[in-house]
Amino acid sequence: MRVRDITRIINHPAIHGVMSDREDLADSRFACTRRERAVFEAGIKMGTIYHQFVGTPFNTETVDGLERMIEKTIGVQPYVTEVSVSIDRSVFRRGDDTYSYISLTGEMIDAKVTIEMDGSRVTAEMRYDPELDYPLMFISSVQ
Repeated sequence: MRVRDITRIINHPAIHGVMSDREDLADSRFACTRRERAVFEAGIKMGTIYHQFVGTPFNTETVDGLERMIEKTIGVQPYVTEVSVSIDRSVFRRGDDTYSYISLTGEMIDAKVTIEMDGSRVTAEMRYDPELDYPLMFISSVQ
C-alpha cells in the first residue's frame, strides 16, 4: 500500500463522522434501513477476517503481530469503531526451528467487530463452536 493510499484512508470522511457525497450515493444502492446496512457491514468485516487471513503462516514470535495486523486492516474499513482479534495459542507445537510455524485456520480465530452507523451499533463475532465443530460468525448485538 502506498503512502498516498494510507493518507486517503486516514482522511476519509467516514472516519471523522462526516457523510460525503460518495457515501450518499452508496446509500442509494441499498434497499434496506441503515440499521440493516450496519448488520450487512458487520458481515462483510467477518468475511474479510476469515477469507483474507486463513492460510497465513505464523509462529510464536509473530502471532501477536498477526493479531494486531488483522485488527488494523479491519479497522480502516468503513463504519468500524472497535475490533479485537485473538488467535488460539494452544495449537503451537513444541520446537523452535525453521519448521516450527503453522498456518492460520478459522478454528483458531476469535474476533469481535463493532460497526456504528447513524445511531445503530452492531457487534459481530467469530469463534470456533465445538458443538457445531465450525468457526461460526454471528451477530451478537444490535442496538
